[in-house]
Amino acid sequence: MSIDTARVFIGFDTKEVVAYHVLAQSILENSSMPVEFSPIVLKNLEGIFTRERNNLQSTEFSFSRFLVPALSNFEGWSLFMDCDMMLRADISELWKLRDDRYAAMCVKHDYVPKIETKFLGQTQTKYEKKNWSSVILFNNAKCRALTQDYVNSATGLQLHQFKWLENDDLIGELPREWNWLVNEYDYNPNAKNVHFTDGGPYFEDYKDCDYADEWFAARERTLFVQQRA
Repeated sequence: MSIDTARVFIGFDTKEVVAYHVLAQSILENSSMPVEFSPIVLKNLEGIFTRERNNLQSTEFSFSRFLVPALSNFEGWSLFMDCDMMLRADISELWKLRDDRYAAMCVKHDYVPKIETKFLGQTQTKYEKKNWSSVILFNNAKCRALTQDYVNSATGLQLHQFKWLENDDLIGELPREWNWLVNEYDYNPNAKNVHFTDGGPYFEDYKDCDYADEWFAARERTLFVQQRA
């Protein structure tokens, strides 16, 4: 009997290294199932991901995230997450939402960003389906359009607006609690995955944002785990 394992790809950015590790810690602490982590690190994709950096990219993995189906050999399901997140629930709950009717599943945000500038002074871009691609459950076999060549050549909007699918009916919807946008949405004690999309507590200007205390506590647990007698 095969053991179901959540295959999780996390975007890695050299400006947000601690964010990656805290997210992984939060997933492990809450998970009731085996988890397999794959950080998407640009230097590990040399010769695979070849497109030049766009000035509008806010992270190093803005486009490389769409290699997840190819990196999964277009088999099974894979979960992609931005690194600036913190899971507050069991990832198995999210994994159970996979639905084979769809090629991809995400939270279908419909909002206009409240601020004009993101962390480190980066431009806040506004476009249809913004932040849909920050958490994606990929049904890899149905995402064969995301070849290495396509990911390296398609426009940003083609990728982030799911233009690689035949139509939007192939995009399944996840509950908003699985990608709760901090400071864009009001504080929600029941948020399952919080997303510090405009800037996380690891940046000085955002250290007092919603859920910051929980994030700092999780960070401490990544640094030191008390040994029990």
